[in-house]
Amino acid sequence: MVERTFVMIKPDAVGRRLCGEIIRRYEAKGLRLAGMKMQIISTELAERHYAEHVGKPFFPGLVEFITSGPTVQMVWEGLEAVSAVRKMNGATDCRKAGIGTIRGDLGLNTRNNLVHASDSIKTARREIALYFREDELWDYPMPDGHWLVDA
Repeated sequence: MVERTFVMIKPDAVGRRLCGEIIRRYEAKGLRLAGMKMQIISTELAERHYAEHVGKPFFPGLVEFITSGPTVQMVWEGLEAVSAVRKMNGATDCRKAGIGTIRGDLGLNTRNNLVHASDSIKTARREIALYFREDELWDYPMPDGHWLVDA
């Protein structure tokens, strides 16, 4: 099933100039970029984004980190895009992420783990709506009309 998923390149990856490499990996997999923007997100938006973590001990640090510098928000499309992106990203703890994953190859620790990705279709819809209006998302043909991703 063709799905949309939300990905955010976090401030640590932007600061380390890894955006191109991260985007290249999703494109090489065969996902289609449907929308992209860059911004320093507000505390209010960060709190809405991470609402499920309110009250947890790590929440204040999470909000502080995600608002500490520019982030890149993206919407990717493809066959089973949610699970494909999560597999490509690797484990949240970069030290435990497999070689060949974004976090395993490029990450340093758990807090600064380069990327955020939606964990379900429902979450993807909610997160996409936080950052993108429908008229900011693009639909265009893939080569030969085929989706390349087979998660």
